[in-house]
Amino acid sequence: MKKISFLVLLIFCFFCCWSCSKSSEIVDEIIIEEPDDNDDKDNNNGGNSVVYADIDFSNWKVTLPVDENNNGSPDEYKPDQLINGGYRTLNAVKPFMYDDTSDASIVFYTFPRQSTANSSYSRTELRELIEPSNSRINWSLETGGTMKGKLKMMEISKDNSTTSREYHRTIIMQIHGILSIADKDRLGVSSNNGPPLIKMTWIDGNLWVYKKSLVDETTSGDDLLDVSSSTWKDEKHNMGYVGFEEFEFKITASKGKIELQLNNNTSYIYEDVSLAKWPFENYFKAGNYLGTTAPGAFARLKYYNLKVTH
Repeated sequence: MKKISFLVLLIFCFFCCWSCSKSSEIVDEIIIEEPDDNDDKDNNNGGNSVVYADIDFSNWKVTLPVDENNNGSPDEYKPDQLINGGYRTLNAVKPFMYDDTSDASIVFYTFPRQSTANSSYSRTELRELIEPSNSRINWSLETGGTMKGKLKMMEISKDNSTTSREYHRTIIMQIHGILSIADKDRLGVSSNNGPPLIKMTWIDGNLWVYKKSLVDETTSGDDLLDVSSSTWKDEKHNMGYVGFEEFEFKITASKGKIELQLNNNTSYIYEDVSLAKWPFENYFKAGNYLGTTAPGAFARLKYYNLKVTH
């Protein structure tokens, strides 16, 4: 009987030792598999990583105020040349559109030099391309769209030609009209240029909207496609003062309606006959479109982010 009791005790001790050993292995295994503290860090902001402006160039081309290839038009660079930081490698682009990594922004610099066929003014400006390689595809107000950006006027030249303004002015956002390819072919015209429906313009720190409206609201049919001031006029509204500080702006377009919002302020809404009759297709623009040809004029504007949705 004593032998049996001793044997039972021996087996019990062996089992206890074995259990302790396995528990230790489990604890060791758990400790080994604990995640590294570094896994919780934000890869964009951790360590010495450089943070860039939040702009995806997949559907933007840029127009510059220079004509380095001497073809008589401002130089342009398409999305496939700009994406994935490609703009940083283009020597022609670097002086006019470049990163400021101190605050994760992109600077748009321009001055009077090369202008487009439909304007006297120069710009460093992005033009929306719904299809990256085809500017013939655009959107209607029925389709609608929203553009939102965070930006800031850095510096701009003084306007010494007038006593009514202290600084020159520049357009920072647009909805630009364009004649559809179907209407262009039907009318047999050579140009598909349309008027800008919305121009957001920085003037002495105030943000003014210029919106196209019909001179005569009874105008109809193909007469609506006349781009001259005899058919379409500008009406304007001051959205508020932004000065040289950061601000956010959003443009939302839909059939017969344009909604504009500065920061978190109450939206300003256009909803009228002119919008209901707007006959053009559209594309968004954003950047620095300087409204002067004065010698020595310039402007530097920066964008922190820019998003478009349809």
